[in-house]
Amino acid sequence: MNRREFITFLGGAAAVWPLAAEAQQAAKIPRIGYLTGSLAANPHLPEAFRQGLRDLGYVEGRNLLIEIRSPEGKPERLPALAAELVALKVDVIVAGGTPQALAAKRATSTLPIVFIGVSDPVASGLVTSLARPGGNVTGLSVLGPDLVGKALELLKQAVPGVDRVAALWQPGGLGERTERDILKAAEGAARALGVPLQFVEAWGPADFDRAFSDMTG
Repeated sequence: MNRREFITFLGGAAAVWPLAAEAQQAAKIPRIGYLTGSLAANPHLPEAFRQGLRDLGYVEGRNLLIEIRSPEGKPERLPALAAELVALKVDVIVAGGTPQALAAKRATSTLPIVFIGVSDPVASGLVTSLARPGGNVTGLSVLGPDLVGKALELLKQAVPGVDRVAALWQPGGLGERTERDILKAAEGAARALGVPLQFVEAWGPADFDRAFSDMTG
């Protein structure tokens, strides 16, 4: 190969390499990290998530990969699970609740995080405001504290003879400030309606039998 042929070869290779890199990027399949709650308590969640994506044209194994992680009733595992998803270099993390979203936020400040089922993302420290979340976190909020009183009012209307209400809740499941606000709002609404309110704790499915026994005892 003479000098001219060698230079021509290098020029051709330089033109091919970017095309090969672009082809590799185009062939990359997006990967979603799904950090959820207890699958034992909610076994339908993974399939419902997959079905929602299929409805939008995203099929797992064809044009999408999904990494599902659950602490299975052990919330202390959430930081490690979130870090695992970050290490897998997923393209986005979907967080199914406040504890999951907080764990994901602590694990990364660059990967996009989309939360669902969060009562108050502002009070929980997930976002700066609802209008302008800022950072790498966004999602859907139900703003629980504002709805507790209305829920009890509707219950009283639906069952006028109710003389006691029990509320099943998971300590730490909503973030400390949100949890405090919800409990305070619930107690205030119950007093206004003249209905005694009993809070019963349950950390996971293993606590359900005891919790319902406490409610009905």
